[in-house]
Amino acid sequence: MASLLVLLFISSISSAHTAAWAPGMYCLGTAQNWNMPVHPLYKLSKHDWWFQHDRGCDTQAPSPGEFLELPAGGAFTVELAHNKLQTTLGRCPPGLKCMSEWPDGREHPEDWTNGFAGRPSTFDCLSDFQLHTRNESMAAGTAWAISYQTDLSAVTMENLVVFTTLAHTPWKRLATYEVPADLPSCPPEGCTCAWLWIPNGCGDPNIYMQGFRCRVTNVTSERRLERAKPPIPCKGEPGNCVKGAKQIIVWHQLEGNNVEDEYEFPGYNIDMGWSNGAQNDIFQ
Repeated sequence: MASLLVLLFISSISSAHTAAWAPGMYCLGTAQNWNMPVHPLYKLSKHDWWFQHDRGCDTQAPSPGEFLELPAGGAFTVELAHNKLQTTLGRCPPGLKCMSEWPDGREHPEDWTNGFAGRPSTFDCLSDFQLHTRNESMAAGTAWAISYQTDLSAVTMENLVVFTTLAHTPWKRLATYEVPADLPSCPPEGCTCAWLWIPNGCGDPNIYMQGFRCRVTNVTSERRLERAKPPIPCKGEPGNCVKGAKQIIVWHQLEGNNVEDEYEFPGYNIDMGWSNGAQNDIFQ
């Protein structure tokens, strides 16, 4: 009976999508079994998809003085998981194991696939469908953007700049992102950051945009960021890629799209003009 209860509990916290969990996040919630930030954004008005207003996450600010810290020229680590209980921010009930190396809190082999490699079918997708991939190599990549505005109401598509990407994520629970060395300091009350992801198939054509209050540490430069420009699909044509500071990708929404719906699964990768790692070309 105890084993059955454990399985039922794990199932109840695994049925979700994926979010970044770290200090400074909006919508952390007071409940332990909590997955409100993980749900994707699809066919919404800009008012609703912008920082997850559709579920009220934009109104659930982090505690005063709490920030996601971005060390200039260094790196920061967050947890990618389906539920707060599957991270160090949650408190797993006594006697249960909620967390592992993987976003779903379970154990999997390093070369985790469903055993259908090479067959172009949705049946290839991992049994943990919330990772929206067939294997690590096909994980679409995730990104972070920063705006030097403290209040969400002052953040715009033009002042929210993608500053780092991480290929082949989400995959493991821990994900480490590089920070440009010239990233300047934030206002005393902090900057606004967003975690970003567009899956490469294995599900609906949706996007993820999750809010954080952040600040830059180890600052050695006060260079200003360029005004962000919309990215342009440029697969196989690097000369057509947008150079410099780029906006987040907005796709398959009712309003505010900057990439046409007809383009199949744009991502935070070289096919949209982003190299892997810190984006060092975003400055004036």
